[in-house]
Amino acid sequence: MMRGTGTFAGIYLYRSFVDMRKAINGLSQIVSQDLKANPCDGSLFVFISRDRTILKALYWDKSGFALWQKRFEKERFRWPKSALADSIEVNSEQLDWLLSGLDIEKSKPHEKLSYQSFS
Repeated sequence: MMRGTGTFAGIYLYRSFVDMRKAINGLSQIVSQDLKANPCDGSLFVFISRDRTILKALYWDKSGFALWQKRFEKERFRWPKSALADSIEVNSEQLDWLLSGLDIEKSKPHEKLSYQSFS
């Protein structure tokens, strides 16, 4: 379970698309090499798949890395497009909006889905 979004030192959305086969080692390497940041500094680093249906969040949790993933079944994450930097810093409320399907630049929600079974 991911800890509360308000408990992180910072929240950073990595702007480029990421191969979602990457796990903790690959994502922490992106943080240190591309973002020139310390992946163990208490911040949350968020990554998006090319098709924008999968989001992964990486953070250091006192004794090791934690990796959290969310996948939309029908819609796509509305990933910010306006920034030119390698990452965008957002606050916990904006991250909650993004995870709920809102466009943090325009605030339009996704349709809520309810499934009885999966095949």
